[in-house]
Amino acid sequence: MRLYSETEPKGVDAVTRPSNALTYFGEVVPQESREPGMPCTNARWHAAVMYCEWLSRKTGRYFRLPTEAEWEYACRAGSKTTYGFGDDPKQLGDYAWYFENSDGKPHPVGQKKPNAWGLFDMHGNVAEWTLDQHDPNYYAECAKTGASSSPVQWPATEYPIVVRGGSWDDDPDRLRSAARRGSQKGWKVQDPQLPKSIWYFTDAKFVGFRVVRPLAVPTDEERKQWWEADVPAIAEIQERQRKGGR
Repeated sequence: MRLYSETEPKGVDAVTRPSNALTYFGEVVPQESREPGMPCTNARWHAAVMYCEWLSRKTGRYFRLPTEAEWEYACRAGSKTTYGFGDDPKQLGDYAWYFENSDGKPHPVGQKKPNAWGLFDMHGNVAEWTLDQHDPNYYAECAKTGASSSPVQWPATEYPIVVRGGSWDDDPDRLRSAARRGSQKGWKVQDPQLPKSIWYFTDAKFVGFRVVRPLAVPTDEERKQWWEADVPAIAEIQERQRKGGR
């Protein structure tokens, strides 16, 4: 990922690249995200949150993951249809990389049509982390009670956590603007570490993230809350240690 200065468009603030991830068999997990223009993959939620903190400190601007409600708002881009571009899944190939056209792998960002707000790859390519804890019944309850759907449970305090947008490995129904999915333990099965790494998924190269920079700069207290709200990774380590894991 290359980060360009607003005051010097041709300048580069930082260049980052994920390190290799190993499986039980000592093999390097394919990391297409190491190539220029590729979306980040295999990153756990903890890694995404910590990247936002690093990026903020590196650039002097504030970045974070989007809330689930923010993500859907951006994906819909003012639409009320199944997808940001309409209801016809036959048009997906113009806007998204998914199971039918991806050749079983992620692709460089920005190759498909953007949505009405100029955002690329909101549908497909890689599913994207949000800040919210996954509650499968939340929106159904909202429909009954009229409660606000922004956000769900944020900051997240335990797994699973919501990913949105579907991926290159998904069918059209998982690419809907409203489609939700919670993180799964199976995404790190081949991780040889005990306890499992808090940084990467060995089995989820379909999961990535994008960052947002809020118009309103948060207070120091809010920044601390959001950056230090990574309770799931910490709680997971403590639980494994309590059970005798290393």
